[in-house]
Amino acid sequence: MITAIGLDADDTLWENETFFRVTEAEFAALLADHAESADIAGRLLDVERANLARYGFGIKGFMLSMVQTAIELTDGRIDGRAIGRILDLGAEMLAHPVTLLPGVTQALDALAGRRLILITKGDLIDQERKIAASGLADRFEAVEILADKSPETYARVLLRAGVAAQDFLMVGNSMKSDVLPVVDLGGHGVFIPHALTWAIEHADAPHHPRVHRLAAIADLPALIARLEVAHA
Repeated sequence: MITAIGLDADDTLWENETFFRVTEAEFAALLADHAESADIAGRLLDVERANLARYGFGIKGFMLSMVQTAIELTDGRIDGRAIGRILDLGAEMLAHPVTLLPGVTQALDALAGRRLILITKGDLIDQERKIAASGLADRFEAVEILADKSPETYARVLLRAGVAAQDFLMVGNSMKSDVLPVVDLGGHGVFIPHALTWAIEHADAPHHPRVHRLAAIADLPALIARLEVAHA
């Protein structure tokens, strides 16, 4: 039986990556005199990847990575106004309204009465802001905001919840962060791809009986029902 269900937040319950892409485009336009858009995007991604261990996931780390990329691409010649604009872009992201993805409310309604745990990663303050603004907080028994998602961090979440891994199902848009670590522990992972996914979150999907793929979150309640019937 599935006794607890974990749900990712960004790009599973609400839009997130779209705002990063829009900001990246504005950042590339800001540096258009120094490099081609593709080169800017590639350099920014490399800097973000290198900075993850230092800054973690989230908008603030993204802002710092944009500043570093701008300095490197201009050999330190970027002016203060441009740096200020980069900071403004980050501030706009941090103030952006939360937009729920289609079918989220209906799926959560159908799962009412279940043990639901919101499991997200990133900057604590920003994630708390989005959770509060989403209006979904009271749907969840617990909220876990993690620095990263790994088998070890999921194991600690399950220990706090008193849930065995084989009775746990995690839902999200990242194969790397939401599915594979939970499957490694012995649980079920449900992959619901988003139209836009950060390159760092990409991972190949294994052929595994506990890895499930859905086209939309609206299909989640039916999948859980099928799994429970199959294991009855």
